[in-house]
Amino acid sequence: MTPASGTWPVAVLSRRIGDYLELGKPRVVLMVLVTTVVGYYLGSTGTPELAPLLETLVGTALAAAGTLALNQLMERDLDARMARTRHRPLPDGRLRPGEALVFGVALLAAGLAHLALVVGPLPAAVTATIAIVYLLLYTPLKRVTPLCSLVGAVPGALPPVAGWAAARGTLGLEPWILFAIMFFWQIPHSLAIARLYRDDYARAGIRLLPVVDLDGSSTGTQVVAHCLALLPVALLPTLVHLAGAAYFVVALVLGLAFLWSGIMLARGRSAADARRLMLASLVYLPALLAVMALDKLSF
Repeated sequence: MTPASGTWPVAVLSRRIGDYLELGKPRVVLMVLVTTVVGYYLGSTGTPELAPLLETLVGTALAAAGTLALNQLMERDLDARMARTRHRPLPDGRLRPGEALVFGVALLAAGLAHLALVVGPLPAAVTATIAIVYLLLYTPLKRVTPLCSLVGAVPGALPPVAGWAAARGTLGLEPWILFAIMFFWQIPHSLAIARLYRDDYARAGIRLLPVVDLDGSSTGTQVVAHCLALLPVALLPTLVHLAGAAYFVVALVLGLAFLWSGIMLARGRSAADARRLMLASLVYLPALLAVMALDKLSF
């Protein structure tokens, strides 16, 4: 056996593993895990125990990767039309639809079963809701109506609720405040991205608001409206004694800066304005959650 023939199966296996990993969108899964950790930490009384947290993250990661793989399966025809996604494993032909179906269903089922049996039924139910809304509502609605962004913000806002449920076993007002923060943040964030890739989405027939709103006026209105709604909602953790005064000040400053970026997009409506808003959103959320966790109050 020559060195080339001996290494060939290893190279093929490596590429196959890479394709399956890409199918599960590890960067998106990581973001889901970060927001789940924040919810878990804020919902814990005292210092969280490491083992239950890791069990939560294992189930969440499996379920999230399975959901995202099934989403790529459902949207493989759309991905084939967009420059930024046409080289994904399914539209590029590196994986077959049947393989993606088995992979996605297996991961999602394993994640939900792990959460239900090891962590608790409530976080499993919240995670199942994320998968159902994302796959059965948000994904098909992207072809139909710009309102899909509002629907898609729901599963994106639920991971900290699942983390809280895993830590407490119950839900109260506080996790829904976290949900509201995530929900209102996502609309400006997703609309900024949609404005940046408007032509690509249009080629695929995805009816996000910036695709159908050619002059950008409605997009700007929605961005500013949700930034304005986010501003007071993000102050609520201090008012319900989830976080302290330092968090309140930081949330106010971050919220005003985020609002300013939204207003700039509404006024200018250019790709540069959208890029500024997207970058502002990427600074806003991790900074807000980090300060909230650092300034957590015991209750």
